[in-house]
Amino acid sequence: MDRDWLETLAAEKRFIPGIYNYCDRWCERCPQTSHCLNFALSEREFSNPETQDIRNEAFWIKLSGILKETLELLRETGKKWGIDLDTLDSAGDAESIRANHEAVENHVICRAAKGYSKMVDDWFKGREGLFLETAAFVIEGVDAEEAFEVIRWYQYFIGPKIGRAIRGKLEEEEETYEGFPSDADGSAKIALIAIDRSIGAWTAISRYNRLYAESISEIISFLNLLRQALEETFPGARSFLRPGFESIDLNG
Repeated sequence: MDRDWLETLAAEKRFIPGIYNYCDRWCERCPQTSHCLNFALSEREFSNPETQDIRNEAFWIKLSGILKETLELLRETGKKWGIDLDTLDSAGDAESIRANHEAVENHVICRAAKGYSKMVDDWFKGREGLFLETAAFVIEGVDAEEAFEVIRWYQYFIGPKIGRAIRGKLEEEEETYEGFPSDADGSAKIALIAIDRSIGAWTAISRYNRLYAESISEIISFLNLLRQALEETFPGARSFLRPGFESIDLNG
């Protein structure tokens, strides 16, 4: 990765700081890619089809190079502020990180999110092909393939975002970050948005064939409970303003 190019790119005013922290990673459908530094970086560094395939060695070589260069930039920036990143770790920090990781893994909401991912896989087994063959029409502007795509996209997205939210909440309880928006609330919000959209997609699918209504109703009920638990755990999540999506007027 060309460091001079990265520094020049990062200085461009069109980019919104932190916009990529609370998005759903669905770049193909995002209206804000022109304001996202991560997207611009990916477009250049991963333009080669070989570097886009995680099963290809070229992808991991490219990613390793980017991470190494990024770490060097962080070290240099830290030194400008009088911070030595290499001296920040301690045995106490490592123990705290390990404890927080275990707490996140065992948290009831995180376990529920993982359970939802399995529910999706179980539902799709033996159903998807037959469903698409018998549901070639459109209801309320949402077709079956579109709904399936939404469900599949967020299937493994919800869990990690909830995990990040829980981890952030634990860290915020240990440290006070006055004057800064809550990262935990931001992560919880995008997880809630993903749940909302997933519920909408499941509801659309259930209208195609009544044979699936009962099994889908169980999934929707589960998602509703997950959503309620997330909202109760993060009461400020819904009001969190995501940079570039809700809080910044780009003026065209």
